Amino acid sequence: MKKVVLAFSGGLDTSYCAKYLSEDLGYEVHAITVNTGGFTSDEVHEIESRAKNLGVASHITVDEVHNYYQKVIKYLVFGNVLKNATYPLSVSAERMSQALAVANYAKHIQADAVAHGSTGAGNDQVRFDMILHIMLPAVEIITPIRDKRLSREAEIDYLKSKGVSFNFEKAKYSINKGIWGTSVGGQETLTSMGQLPEEAWPTPITKTGSEEIKLHFEKGELVGINNKFFHHPTEAILALHRLASPYGIGRDIHIGDTIIGIKGRVGFEAAAPLIIIKAHHTLEKHVLTKWQLNWKEQLSQFYGNWLHEGQYLDPVMRDIEAFLEQSQQQVSGVVSLTLFPHRFVINGIESKYDLMSSRFGKYGEMNVGWTGEDVKGFTKIAGNQVSIFHHVKAEAEKV
Repeated sequence: MKKVVLAFSGGLDTSYCAKYLSEDLGYEVHAITVNTGGFTSDEVHEIESRAKNLGVASHITVDEVHNYYQKVIKYLVFGNVLKNATYPLSVSAERMSQALAVANYAKHIQADAVAHGSTGAGNDQVRFDMILHIMLPAVEIITPIRDKRLSREAEIDYLKSKGVSFNFEKAKYSINKGIWGTSVGGQETLTSMGQLPEEAWPTPITKTGSEEIKLHFEKGELVGINNKFFHHPTEAILALHRLASPYGIGRDIHIGDTIIGIKGRVGFEAAAPLIIIKAHHTLEKHVLTKWQLNWKEQLSQFYGNWLHEGQYLDPVMRDIEAFLEQSQQQVSGVVSLTLFPHRFVINGIESKYDLMSSRFGKYGEMNVGWTGEDVKGFTKIAGNQVSIFHHVKAEAEKV
């Protein structure tokens, strides 16, 4: 029998794929679930049980959380990446890590084909296909839901005909959880008007008042919170999520352009990513030069857009990552914030690399390293070419 690796989440679409690939197409199905921080141990166990009940030849769960951070999230922080100045790329970044893990597993077991449950309507089909085509050029990609244009009802009827009795009742809201944020889709996000109701958000608001916290950064990475230091930045991200999410911080709706050319809306809950990015950016504004900040902004915007569109394996991404990594050598210090319901305020930073040093002058008050005469001469030279331009233009246009 030919072997197929199936990216398996345990939902309706991938459950259909498991049965269809084995019983209708005759493949030996090897299912893989890639955990990027969105599954509890109980959920992992449930997914494994479902895969076995569907009769797959094998099932493995791969913990990609650390790899996801090292290969993707770290650079989103270094670049302060927010799609359309709003969205921390929670799902699009996660899909890259998942697709890479699936491709590596298919190589490992020498699979003849790879399958995923994407439909023909969204971004994920492009992201998965892009990675799989590049990494597995000789391996067939099978997408039953997309190719057969199946409705949810048709999938359920098929599974029932095969004796599958799982409860596939559709939830009112579609939740996709990962360490870098949770997306929330529902009736309200299908049109251009409407906010998600309170019950749609995964984390209820249970905190009131305010709370001051301190974030410790070392070379651009979050390593500690309130003088507690962690073995790995992923632990710090999860700890910050537990602190801030009960305030309702990080809730928003993103409106963006899909890879296939249509507009889309999606709700998201991303307290830790938004706080980390804003705190990190504030620290950078104190310790980096204006041209470092300028080029970082331009390259980071491209990096985020290209990642969103599934182009993670383009070598230019490694080039940009090298620049971002180098730019973080002095991005170390402590950022003070205050958390409130639905918002947070950055109070300031402390860093030995702070360029806002009183030894060189205080903005708007006094200068130490230069004189007024220095400024007069500098100003004249700095504006010299523009002055010449206007003088020549005026002479040439005289009537």
